[in-house]
Amino acid sequence: MKKDLNSLFVPVFKRTGAPFVKGKGVYLFDEDGKKYLDFGSGIAVNALGYSYPALEKVIKTQGASLLHTSNLYFNKPQIELAELLLKKSFADKVFFCNSGTEANEAAIKFARKRGNLISSDKYHILSFTDCFHGRTYGALSATAQPVFHQGFEPILDGFHYAPFNDMEKTKEILSQHQFAAIFIEPIQGESGVNSATAEFLRFLREYADKFEILLIFDEIQCGMARTGHLWGYELFNVIPDIMTLAKPVGGGLPLGVVLCKETAVEKMAVGDHGTTFGGNPLACSLGFELLKIVSDKSFLKEVRRLGQYLKKKLNTLKETIPCIEEVRGTGLFVGVQLSIDPLPVVAKCKDNGLLLIKAGHHTIRFIPPLVITDNDIDKAVSIFEKTLSEFSCTGEMVDTEVKSDVKKKSTLRKNKN
Repeated sequence: MKKDLNSLFVPVFKRTGAPFVKGKGVYLFDEDGKKYLDFGSGIAVNALGYSYPALEKVIKTQGASLLHTSNLYFNKPQIELAELLLKKSFADKVFFCNSGTEANEAAIKFARKRGNLISSDKYHILSFTDCFHGRTYGALSATAQPVFHQGFEPILDGFHYAPFNDMEKTKEILSQHQFAAIFIEPIQGESGVNSATAEFLRFLREYADKFEILLIFDEIQCGMARTGHLWGYELFNVIPDIMTLAKPVGGGLPLGVVLCKETAVEKMAVGDHGTTFGGNPLACSLGFELLKIVSDKSFLKEVRRLGQYLKKKLNTLKETIPCIEEVRGTGLFVGVQLSIDPLPVVAKCKDNGLLLIKAGHHTIRFIPPLVITDNDIDKAVSIFEKTLSEFSCTGEMVDTEVKSDVKKKSTLRKNKN
């Protein structure tokens, strides 16, 4: 009898199957030797898949020289990555941390420090329905989903929520308090790959400018080439004051980034914020190499092409499988909304050798490594189709033996005719 590995851990994840032991290309392999095509990429982390040669080289070189120092001192990988991030973005300043939720916590503090110097009442933060900004208390308070708050109340004071893409309601809420910041994901990930409209983001930019409010874009999931553009804000031609990054930015190691305009952080002083491990030399070395690769114009063009191909294949599937309600997304950031509970579908896909990620509103995310091929997409969609064929429109498993027998009889009748 196998040991229940979940008994080792605080039960905040529900893990299943044999432990993964290695990855190669766009595949993961478990302890039992089973191979999985990974279209979840560690929840949008492994942008270059597994064992990517350029990243392996960085690990060996940097790993042999310097793994950790302190932010009391400079280190070369941090400087190189900071310079490249500033060169490739709108920003003037960088703050390194360890994760997306830490990046958002820092952004909240930066905004409140600036707001407080304007007025002691200017501390309010606005975010939007179905957003997800993290699980630490500031980021959790900015996450406008009650399901994540349950059991952890009271959440922090001064956080308010408006309907996503609703200008009139947003304007009404903004008029009620003195706001330090507006927090938004240009494309919401956890809630099902939902995009803001360019019109809505332009409205937020104009309102923020008029009332001295910082506009903060959470690009933790949609940034770093995921959409086929280096940054999500480029899709809308709207530039934020602060942008938070994480997930792929460390090349697979923990790394969070806050990119800021000078005016957003000019009042921050030594001791106002900090981190022990943020900007780890190895993570920054990997991030530097990754950013060089994914910011290349030909690389981004290929991500856009692959994304169009994936959506075309999934939309073709939609025509024949009734439980697929909608296919949406940009680049290799694609959501498939189902009429049935996606959890059993995701679980069955894993059984069939395909890793996918559930999102809100009955959506399954296709967020593969950015280095997949057309053949990888064909295989993933084929497995997805096979899996969905095992479910009825009510979400119940279909008797595959009966279904196979019916299919055989149908084929025989067609051949006779």
